[in-house]
Amino acid sequence: MMTTKTAVEPVDPVREERTGKVREVGSQAIWSLSSCKPGFGVDQLRDDCMDTYWQSDGQLPHLVNIQFRRKTTVHDICIFTDYKLDESYTPSRISIRAGTNFNDLQEVEVIDLNEPTGWVLIPIKDIHEKPIRTFMIQIAVISNHQNGRDTHMRQIKIHSPMEFRGIGIEEFGNYVTVACQQYSCIR
Repeated sequence: MMTTKTAVEPVDPVREERTGKVREVGSQAIWSLSSCKPGFGVDQLRDDCMDTYWQSDGQLPHLVNIQFRRKTTVHDICIFTDYKLDESYTPSRISIRAGTNFNDLQEVEVIDLNEPTGWVLIPIKDIHEKPIRTFMIQIAVISNHQNGRDTHMRQIKIHSPMEFRGIGIEEFGNYVTVACQQYSCIR
């Protein structure tokens, strides 16, 4: 399933991590780039600093490859860009592809960006509107603003939904006596 979307709303990718709905799983993957200028590679893309960035070096499309060691559920991808600082280096169209390896990637999302500044959230869903399970994600920059050649991306985060496999205490009802309430939470 492929849809084209236009990103508009500002996002805080850490908010959902703090609330326990998702976790960042990019550290469990092997990252590679189609090209980069020396000193502007994967380390800068993943350092949690908005002042550093990946800068591609070559022809479009520019690719970020994210390969997981095991099949991983991907809920969304957050990309930080800054049109005010990067201008023609800022992506204007991005394609998200998923698969088991480089040979079977399928396009799952295409997003158009209009002078983005800040985090852009790209939900990743299958045809049943559920997060996808995949071994590999590829982020392809199809075009840049002002027909720019090279790309700047400042940060990328990959989120997986948190899975809860237990029975919550609320399943047993409310504790009303003091003797029972002392067991209602872990201290």
